[in-house]
Amino acid sequence: MSSDQSYTTEEIAQLLKISKLTVYDLIKKGKLPAYRVGKQMRVDATDLEAYKRQSKGGVGLSAASTDEPPHIRSATKELAGVRPLVITGQDMSLDILSKHIEKQAAGFRALRSFAGSLDSLISMYQGQADLVSTHLLDGDTGEYNLPYIRKILVGSSYIVVNLLARQAGFYVRQGNPFGLKGWQDLDKPGLRLVNREIGSGARVLLDEQLRLHRIAPSSLLGYDTIESNHLAVAGKVGLGEADVGIGIEKAAAIVGSVAFIPLIRERYDLVMRKSPDNARWIEAVLDILKSEAYLNELRAIQGYDLSETGTILLET
Repeated sequence: MSSDQSYTTEEIAQLLKISKLTVYDLIKKGKLPAYRVGKQMRVDATDLEAYKRQSKGGVGLSAASTDEPPHIRSATKELAGVRPLVITGQDMSLDILSKHIEKQAAGFRALRSFAGSLDSLISMYQGQADLVSTHLLDGDTGEYNLPYIRKILVGSSYIVVNLLARQAGFYVRQGNPFGLKGWQDLDKPGLRLVNREIGSGARVLLDEQLRLHRIAPSSLLGYDTIESNHLAVAGKVGLGEADVGIGIEKAAAIVGSVAFIPLIRERYDLVMRKSPDNARWIEAVLDILKSEAYLNELRAIQGYDLSETGTILLET
């Protein structure tokens, strides 16, 4: 085996017949050395072989069942009684929530996945996520999240609770040279857009507004220029590589070199699948969302509306 050979996390998962989430957890715990190349994590072949040798004779990956689906059950055995909870979304509030869950819900370990809103709901339907975050606008009703949740989680038992609300709108260059005021201005000649990936809440928001204002996506310069998070979109505008992007206020404050035009108050909700096995950690999450310790950490972050945090919006 060449010492220069390396594997992606997907390839490691296939070779060891485990889930990709289990691979990420091994990397996070320092059991499997890894490094980043661009947006991709890689593991050297020599490090993989060293881990396999260490696992032989003990309780390791070889003890995991290979006929289980690539989800939590396969990871649970390896974590010796600690149940992983897969939490999806990119917002900082979820990282803080993960920390509080590990403190207050003994026997559970938070694993973060940075999937977009639509992909998160699909992963929950497929049984690959426990707690998903979503901010998806239904343009016809003006309602956030619930229309999508009802359509995707058909036949599931779940609870929807508000995490926070925040302003979404345009990132523009300082001085707003195109004089952008609303969604209808996106068809101005020469305007360069930077977009988000399909399935993200910001992409759904843009596409719904384009549909409602009868603006053809193909007419927008840069519609196919994709960045994977709010900070990257704001940064692209700040560098002058685009004139407008869609995102949340907080990222504009972090980047600093862009102006923010608020256009809509978006509701950012959490969805948790109900089952007897999940009852204890769901109760812990509901308690955390109402706790002063958690709320005080969120209050320190610009742009969050916490007036409905912890409010149950739907329970099936």
